[in-house]
Formats: sequence, C-alpha cells, structure tokens
Amino acid sequence: MKLRVLGCSGSIAAGSRTTSFLLDDDLLIDAGTGVGDLTLEELARVDHILLSHSHLDHVLGIPLLADSVMRLRLEQRHFRPIRVYGLQETLEALRKHVFNDVLWPDFTRLPTRERPILELVPLTCGQELTVGQHVVEVLPAVHTVPAVGYAVDTPSGWWVYTGDTGPNPALWRRLERRRIAQLVIETAFSDDELELAMISQHLSPTLLARELNRLEPGTPLAITHVKPGELSAVLGQIAALGVPHAVRALATGDRFSF
Repeated sequence: MKLRVLGCSGSIAAGSRTTSFLLDDDLLIDAGTGVGDLTLEELARVDHILLSHSHLDHVLGIPLLADSVMRLRLEQRHFRPIRVYGLQETLEALRKHVFNDVLWPDFTRLPTRERPILELVPLTCGQELTVGQHVVEVLPAVHTVPAVGYAVDTPSGWWVYTGDTGPNPALWRRLERRRIAQLVIETAFSDDELELAMISQHLSPTLLARELNRLEPGTPLAITHVKPGELSAVLGQIAALGVPHAVRALATGDRFSF
C-alpha cells in the first residue's frame, strides 16, 4: 500500500493543510484542504472517501472535489459515483449543513438523482469492510461529535489512524496484539493549552504520553493535527516526557509504502 500525506495540520497557514490521506490513488481518508494539491486527473481517480467525523477541517474538500471531477467522471465508460463513508451522524451533518442547496449544491442528486456524483454510505464502529482493494476496520474515537478512526490492512501490518480523539481506552483494547505498520495519532495542542485539549477532546503531549503507555514499545508512531506554529513546542514537550517510542511528525507531502 502506498500512502501520501495530503494534509496533516490542525488548521491552515502557508504550508499547512488540514487532514487528508491518499491511499493507492483511489481512497481518501478524510478530505481536508490538502485535497486541493491533487491534480484534476488525480482527483478524478478518487473512488472512495472515508470520513472520521463531520468537522469542517476534515470534510471541506468533498464538495469542491465533486464539483471539479463531475464532468470527467461522467465521461468515463463505466461511470460510478464517489462513495463517501461515515457514521450516520456524519453523513446527516453533510446532508444538512453542506449539501443543502444553500451552502453548496446537493451532489448526492446531481447531475441527476439516478446518476449522482456522490453516494453517501453509512458505517458503524467495529465494522470491517472492503473499500476498493483495501480491508478497513472502523475504530472507536472520543471526540465532541460522533467520530471514528480507521485501521487499514497492509502487507506490513495495520496502518492505524486515530482520527480526532481525546483519551480513548477502547482503541488500545482493539489494537492489543496487533501488528502495526504505523500509528498516526493526533496531538492537536501543546501542554500550554492542556485544559483546552481536554475540553475539545483532543490530545496534548501529556495526554499522548498517558495513551502511549498502553502501546507496545517500538511501534512506528507519527503525530498529526498539530496546530500551525505549535510543532516545535509539541515535539519538545513529547521529548521531555521520555515517551518510549520513536516519534516523528507527519508533514504535507510525506509518502510511505507498507
């Protein structure tokens, strides 16, 4: 499996793009502002989008992607809609707040109800499903809105993405005795904003260190969703806590093979 990091920031600034990962050219996991760095041809190859939750920084690429590729995909010999997967609550938020013909046209029924460019597909936590060529497990997350993470089976083990989450004991129970190729875990705030992290159900270095006590040492680990301008502070605080893992920060444009 090939993984391309399109965006991994908690917000926007020059060089910072919000969360989106491209797997093997056809599957997006979350669809933040990083989606905009794909060429039109690359956008048109996306067949599936897995959403962790409904917050804007994770979904705002979907309506613009649909608009950009509709004509190209309709011209394909074997047309099929882009399938957007998420919790029922996440999909309802998209219907109500995005594809409502006020904020944006409803691409779940455009260009026609019979041949829409987008198809919304509900999933549930704990579900295992095949998405294109990928076997995906839906993982629990703890956030201010209904949310999930994902584990994708690869030849090297499971690629695990926590999604936006605060402390999450259920996740570690699900990952016990599992071979992990890479764990991508959020650390949205520095410890200077520990209280805000707790209120918003995100992680900071102190909360991250507590979570990682449940993870087997040596697990390949990458942090994501750090706010612009906070990366040095977050990495310094993680190092000072003596986390028994090699921690790297994801960067837009990173590529991995598993």
